[in-house]
Amino acid sequence: MTLRKQVVALNRREFLKASGALSLSQLWPGSAFASPAIRRARPSDPGWPSKEAWKRLNEAVGGNLIQVDFPMNACVSSSQSVDCKTLFANLKDPYYIGDNPGITQTLGWVDGWATKPSVYAVAARNADDIATAVDFARDNNLRLVVKGGGHSYQGTSNAPDSLLIWTRHTHDATIQQDFIPSGCKSAHAPQRAITVGSGTIWLQAYDAVTTKAGAYVQGGGCTTVGVAGLIQSGGFGSFSKHYGMAAAGLLEAEVVTADGKVRIANACTNPDLFWALKGGGGGTFGVVGKLTLRVRDLPELAGGANFTVKASSDDAYRRLIRHFVGFYREALFNDHWGEQAHIFPDNKLEISMVHLGLDTEESRKVWQPFLNWLAQSSGAYTIESEPEIGSMPFRHWWDVDWRKEHHHDVFKADFRPGSAPSNVWWNGDAAQVGWVVWGFESLWMPASLLQDDSQEKLANALFSASRFSKVELHFNKGLAGAPPEAIEAAKDTAMNPTVCGAFALAIVADGQGPAYPGIPNREPDLAKGRKAADSVHRCMNELRAVASNGGAYVSESNFFESDFEHSYWGDNHARLAQIKEKYDPDGLFFVHNGVGSEQWTPDGFTRL
Repeated sequence: MTLRKQVVALNRREFLKASGALSLSQLWPGSAFASPAIRRARPSDPGWPSKEAWKRLNEAVGGNLIQVDFPMNACVSSSQSVDCKTLFANLKDPYYIGDNPGITQTLGWVDGWATKPSVYAVAARNADDIATAVDFARDNNLRLVVKGGGHSYQGTSNAPDSLLIWTRHTHDATIQQDFIPSGCKSAHAPQRAITVGSGTIWLQAYDAVTTKAGAYVQGGGCTTVGVAGLIQSGGFGSFSKHYGMAAAGLLEAEVVTADGKVRIANACTNPDLFWALKGGGGGTFGVVGKLTLRVRDLPELAGGANFTVKASSDDAYRRLIRHFVGFYREALFNDHWGEQAHIFPDNKLEISMVHLGLDTEESRKVWQPFLNWLAQSSGAYTIESEPEIGSMPFRHWWDVDWRKEHHHDVFKADFRPGSAPSNVWWNGDAAQVGWVVWGFESLWMPASLLQDDSQEKLANALFSASRFSKVELHFNKGLAGAPPEAIEAAKDTAMNPTVCGAFALAIVADGQGPAYPGIPNREPDLAKGRKAADSVHRCMNELRAVASNGGAYVSESNFFESDFEHSYWGDNHARLAQIKEKYDPDGLFFVHNGVGSEQWTPDGFTRL
């Protein structure tokens, strides 16, 4: 044992002794410490830790215990005050939100939840801090929350009256040329990999791997999403149709389990826990300290196709959707093309797709037959903006300086004084920063719907759905059409196996910009929200009629998802439940609609 590890072990031992937990810790069984408690403590309860206990926790984590402020308090006295107006401007900046332990990127969900701060947060620097916080929460029977990126639509990274483990500041990134997972020397050849702290966001990972090193790591599309949360929920990026799920690229994780032990999880060491971390849901099986991800070669080119078509009538729109379905199957249903097509209620089809490994001429050639078809029916269809179809050097995809020079309008920048120039996010993600969700549902669409005898049925369902709300088809979030290697790797994750046979994930969603209950003129619009939620549900029901067993993606789904166990994980849920029981028998880790959450009240405070 190194001197530093000896000191850390002694410090934690002294801390446990001082908090009265050491005598109990010596009785812990090997797997976990069993507590008879069925209700977690709140600040008003006699069992809430004393000021002295919190002081000892602060010392044990090197002074990194934070008493959490709630930014919304700036609006309590007046919603028209300068401080309140400044806050609501800042709530459109994901870096402001990410740097604040008291708030989350999604502010709430109408009739579901509203963001609320923890009482205290441990700003973890390493796994030892995480383990100390886990021990303290378990021994004091506290509600525990974990937050890295804080993007959860479901509100899983916040809870009132809780202790927060906040990993934002652990974002070191190290590329290794010959990584072998621990204990795997005889089974695995060395390979390139990147190890990141669990507070890393994807732009930081892409900057290290692609912009600086000219290589590729499969991550998320949104630049400010946390690496750890995305991996644990499965994870898709713009190029997943070629590289597969982000979780399938996980090689190893450092994770603190409910017994306070720092464990290594990979294919050879704790392989069951490793499998659960690949899509079983964040904040459920432990707290991740570090992740090591596979790094691959980078193709020379990537690019996109962007344009919007307006149909002159309902009949023309129905024909447009039908023609696009056939065109997609013939020309785009492969590992070159990802991202989205949007089908709007006002008879517009918006193409916002990306491609991999094609030059500008090749990518334009792919789309020419479709554009020719539109031109032949110019009375029925109007292309609202000149199609942008082309390529660029893939190395510059996330290169902020290069983008500012060549594509200056694709990123929004952190507008706080003194912020780093590299703090950017895609324009297309701006609407979800600080938003309140009205309705959100997802459904995997099986590739069987692209067969000749089913295309009409799919097109009709898309048209019928569009009468209620906008439908987004995310082609990169279905793995049908991906290389066999990507599909096989996905089968070795905890995700619902349905994803492997789906050509797209359909998403229907609606919401509003920053708002919060109880702030005059800034409250969520309940009437509009409930009406929108109904439209979202009716819209998705039209698609469910042709894709009844599709399942939903855990990170992008309904807060009120019915039968979430089957929707999110399908036949994998039973195995996940066993792993949860093994590593967290007392349910220390609770998230809404997570594995094992059905054993608790919705707030996670009382065991049923």
